[in-house]
Amino acid sequence: MEPTASYWDCGEFISTSYKLMVPHPPGAPVFLLVGRFFSLFASDPQHVAYCVNLVSALSSSFTVLFLFWSITMIAKKLAKNENGEHSTAQLIAIMGAGVVGSLAYTFSDSAWFSAVEAEVYAMSSFFTAIVFWAILKWEAHSDEAASERWLIFIAYLVGLSIGVHLLNLTAIPALAFVYYFKKYDKINLTGSFVTLIISVLLLGVVMVGIIPGLPTIASKFELFFVNSMGMGFGSGVIAFMALLIGGLAYTIYYSQTTGKRLLNISLLALGFILIGYFSYGVIVIRSQFNPPIDMNDPENVMTFTSYLKREQYGDRPLLKGPNFTAKPQEYKKTSPVYVPGKDAKGKDKYIITDYKTEVVYRAKDEVLFPRMYSNQPGHPEQYRSWMKFSKSHVPTFADNMSFMFTYQMGHMYWRYFLWNFAGRMGDEQDSSWLGPNNWFSLNEHTALYASKARNNFFLLPLIAGMIGFSYLITRDRKNGIIVTMLFLFTGLAIIVYLNQPPTEPRERDYTFAASFYAYSIWIGLAVLFLAETFEKYVLRNGVVAASFASVVLLVVPGIMGSQGWDDHDRSKRYYQVESAKNLLNSCAKNAILFTGGDNDTYPLWYAQEVEGVRTDVRVCNLSLLNTDWYIKQMTEKAYLSDSLPIGLSIDQYRQGTNDYLYLDRETYEQNKNATINLPIFLDLAKRKDKLITRIYDGQPLIFYPSANFVLPVDTAHVASLGIVPENLIPAITPRLAFSINDGGMDKRTYVILNMLVNNNWKRPIYFSTTLSPSDYIGMQRYMQLEGMAYRLLPVEIPGASEGWINTDVMLKNMMKFEFTNLDDSTIFYDENYQRFTFNSKSQYFTLANQLMQERRDKEAKEAILYCFNKIKSPAIPYDHLNAYMVGQLFKLGEKDLAYKYAMEIRTYAEGVANYIKADKIKETNKKRTTGITLQVLSQILKEHGYTKESEQIDAFMVEANLNRALQ
Repeated sequence: MEPTASYWDCGEFISTSYKLMVPHPPGAPVFLLVGRFFSLFASDPQHVAYCVNLVSALSSSFTVLFLFWSITMIAKKLAKNENGEHSTAQLIAIMGAGVVGSLAYTFSDSAWFSAVEAEVYAMSSFFTAIVFWAILKWEAHSDEAASERWLIFIAYLVGLSIGVHLLNLTAIPALAFVYYFKKYDKINLTGSFVTLIISVLLLGVVMVGIIPGLPTIASKFELFFVNSMGMGFGSGVIAFMALLIGGLAYTIYYSQTTGKRLLNISLLALGFILIGYFSYGVIVIRSQFNPPIDMNDPENVMTFTSYLKREQYGDRPLLKGPNFTAKPQEYKKTSPVYVPGKDAKGKDKYIITDYKTEVVYRAKDEVLFPRMYSNQPGHPEQYRSWMKFSKSHVPTFADNMSFMFTYQMGHMYWRYFLWNFAGRMGDEQDSSWLGPNNWFSLNEHTALYASKARNNFFLLPLIAGMIGFSYLITRDRKNGIIVTMLFLFTGLAIIVYLNQPPTEPRERDYTFAASFYAYSIWIGLAVLFLAETFEKYVLRNGVVAASFASVVLLVVPGIMGSQGWDDHDRSKRYYQVESAKNLLNSCAKNAILFTGGDNDTYPLWYAQEVEGVRTDVRVCNLSLLNTDWYIKQMTEKAYLSDSLPIGLSIDQYRQGTNDYLYLDRETYEQNKNATINLPIFLDLAKRKDKLITRIYDGQPLIFYPSANFVLPVDTAHVASLGIVPENLIPAITPRLAFSINDGGMDKRTYVILNMLVNNNWKRPIYFSTTLSPSDYIGMQRYMQLEGMAYRLLPVEIPGASEGWINTDVMLKNMMKFEFTNLDDSTIFYDENYQRFTFNSKSQYFTLANQLMQERRDKEAKEAILYCFNKIKSPAIPYDHLNAYMVGQLFKLGEKDLAYKYAMEIRTYAEGVANYIKADKIKETNKKRTTGITLQVLSQILKEHGYTKESEQIDAFMVEANLNRALQ
């Protein structure tokens, strides 16, 4: 299990569990409450992550337990004598089936991945497992007088599971079929179809009618009571809750007293679903206290409804919608956005700040069941690449279906399915499954360079599952259909619902863990088939046959566990949090730090919120800075950090206000050299001065006449602050000149510019080195590199268009950075770690280069060797930056040391290339990076007189076909 916070959402979930804060929509209040309980057992803040990770480990453990019980319950129906009893041989086979199937799921790739980190998917799988077990228990006891208590228990579990993740709701159709098969003697196609329709409707009632539906109705009450009746905030919600609970209580009482049993059970089930669902009160209550992490600020019913609906992520068309080639015809206003405020008389009222918009397309551009719909940047090109379309091709219905089967089902489901039950080629994004043509492709040498995530199961789990499926469907059609429904609705049905775009930032296999759970049931039932086969044709002894079948099929989870251990063991990983600490420690005291995506930000949140590291630094996520709720949070004090000097009232950044400021292209084209005084422009924008304001559709919009801006600098004031190194004081510039060339500026840029003006250089402002160049808003030449972050300073150095390096500060910072266990080759680090450590290597290379230019050769060598020794291959593979550092060592006169590292890099890179060639891996990023590494190494060796070695590398690249990968 991970001892600290993993990448992606784990840092956020650990932080929000520890202090009961508000994570990203739609939240997970039950997970937070359980995580908070476990965090109480931490001996110190550094132990909190371990305790919250333990929630997933134990959830997975209980998932396996309930899977074992479920398999044995099904197996007991299949293996029994004519009198309904079980012989010793049958009991052995039943227990063997439970052990084999549950252990197969234990060591399946997707379940194992989620089991060792603080994410919601392990707990979601637990709820799926216990719900499925409970319906089997109901079936076994349905003839008893109080059997309905199992149905009520299931309803409560369903309600609780909503507070974890919605995935396990897809088990409802399987539950409906259990009920249908038990309650009706006559089973036919019509009845099965009706059951399927009813189950889908039940799923819709929960997912649409209850989860977002009830808050939506509550918001209508709230609007009426506050805006129409003049009552206080919250009065409408209280009235709605009183009516809901009172009405439900009365109808339950009525059904009880009148003896309407089915109505009574249905109402009790609804009541217990709501009890579980009301765990979301935690989200609203905690949001009202404005904790440091308060995603979407769902403190009132209006924002809470938007939070639950995940409106910030947009919609994906399901039954009808546009192709990706469709052009919007108009943007239609739909429902208003309400926020608490004051009316003209100063009374509390919900005021309209904006309207939600709906894109309208031409009728002929909309198709049934659109699968290729996204026109986000890069997506059209990906669609065309997948489907081999020409640029002018317009997708047909058949094209959409083809994309669904090839990409959405093939690449995004069946590939993951085969990862779990056939084998996996490696850990790279979009890595394929490992088929028979690659089973014996590696020899003793090339296997040394294979990814630890290359797992070969020899198709054994897949074959066992097929045997178990066939055995169950032929011997017990009802239970066969039930498990099949669970398998399909937690797998392919989710694919249809998600309607995934053509590219994802990471692999999404965890989404389908419940489907793999269902397949593991079939793997277990294969024991029964083998036991019967061995007894009938080979061994003639039931006990021996059952024992032998169990032992034989234990090979399945055995090989899954042995192959998967090295790439699923995370017990010694620390870098994800250390990288956050290194970034925070790159900043001066009381700094403002701009970051980007999830892996840039969530580890920082964890480091500050849980371990209390550098809480004087205010982390500001640029992706979230486009939202009014996040800007509001940034205007509040947090721990040792003061509020950010944004200088805007909420009326000036609320949704619908200054969401985008537009460049007046016509004016700009007439005089491209014109500049705008930034403070004056921002003052005009705050006042919505008529000089720059135009009214469109009743809304005031800001237009500015030039893309070129100037921020004046009080040089004497800056010099007095002592923020500029003494040797750079002559380079203090009287103005910062920059350009915003994207046709306008979004809200985050507008907020950052206001911050720069209002800050007036009082607080240090930093930009993470992991940001894209566009995030630097044209100011990179005024940035000083101090480690893993750039500091914005009013200094301009001729020729330093990408900024400059403060070697004293950077050297002091980076020689203290922690990289625990990045030198341990026994630990598996996936591509996320390699990508982030690449950024660290880059800064060491940059630092050493600058030190060499300053004739500080000893310190340059120390920086290079610190990097080589701390971030060491093969734990973190050699890459072209290591090759460039070899060149630096040659220039420093360290000829023997440089040659030693050069040969190590060559040996490793050529070994990887041989592995790629032997394993028939297609054109991948790994092949390209390996080629670049060898190419750079060849050039450096040639430059320093090692012509023979350079020519050998060049010849190897031709032989290994690496030159093509570089094109």
